[in-house]
Amino acid sequence: MKITIFKIGGNVIDDPQKLDVFLDKFAACPGSKVLVHGGGKVATRLAEKTGLKVTMIDGRRVTDKDMLDIVVMTYAGLINKDIVSSLNRKGCNAIGLCGADANIIVSKMRSKLPVDFGYVGDPVSVKSSALLALLSSGFVPVVAPITASEETLLNTNADTVAQTIAVALAETDDVDLQYEFEKRGVLLDVDDPDSVVKNVNKEYFEKLKEEGRISAGMLPKLQNALKAVDEGVSKVFIGETVISK
Repeated sequence: MKITIFKIGGNVIDDPQKLDVFLDKFAACPGSKVLVHGGGKVATRLAEKTGLKVTMIDGRRVTDKDMLDIVVMTYAGLINKDIVSSLNRKGCNAIGLCGADANIIVSKMRSKLPVDFGYVGDPVSVKSSALLALLSSGFVPVVAPITASEETLLNTNADTVAQTIAVALAETDDVDLQYEFEKRGVLLDVDDPDSVVKNVNKEYFEKLKEEGRISAGMLPKLQNALKAVDEGVSKVFIGETVISK
């Protein structure tokens, strides 16, 4: 079976027009597919409304117990169901999930060293059989980045969730991974939308990193993409940029 994993982040989710354009494209995409989404700024806005302090370190959210409650409600609830209902209106047989459902993604809490991010998870296993059963039945899974350990729910990086699912499904099927975001692709100059890099492999990535030409936000996307192709995913795209070994 040919499967395409799409991942969208906050800059698409936070813009209703961009989100609607993407969901039209996604609904029209033929074949089996999975959508993984991030959380955008919705969780931050809800946290501020309740008086919770929002702490970010290197662009990543610190998730204490109160913030965990917010992100679970926001990511697995409000955002997930908004996307699912919109896709169903567009004729896409979408079903909303998070990693905790059927233990699709089991994680472990990230080490508190060198930085304590709180209730943040790193995936350790994927129950690909559950996702394949849904796909074979004609459903389109929409996956929120909340996973579960043996003790608790965990906030998990959506790029990593998408990459982990893609690698797991690639063990039995032909899988592509598409990261969709507000830029055209990997840019040599973040201020020049036409400076798109068409192809990136591991050697070129290391060269760009040494030269300091990769933005902080793009770095983990590229790392996840390179890991995916190294572990059996057929093709990975970051916008228009193709990632290869």
